[in-house]
Amino acid sequence: MVDTWFPQIDKKTWNKLSFYINIIMFLVVALFIYLLVMDVYYAGKLATQIYGPSDELSQAWVYIVRDIAFLAVAQTWIFVQLFKNQLLIIRRSW
Repeated sequence: MVDTWFPQIDKKTWNKLSFYINIIMFLVVALFIYLLVMDVYYAGKLATQIYGPSDELSQAWVYIVRDIAFLAVAQTWIFVQLFKNQLLIIRRSW
């Protein structure tokens, strides 16, 4: 039943598709590391200017959590691919 939903992809096409997905994930990681640095800088700047509770500071923390969430998902994908490929290399070497 699942075969009718997803067409069979040959190994060459899957490797090409996987390569492009990995490139996109590395770009996502680079983008969100940059955004994380900028958001942390902005939150620190707000924290030094405001001594009491502030909505702007809370919003800055929400942006930081957003950046960390995207980084966690992208890093998980990258590490899964890494360990999968390492397993293939180990199996071929035996």
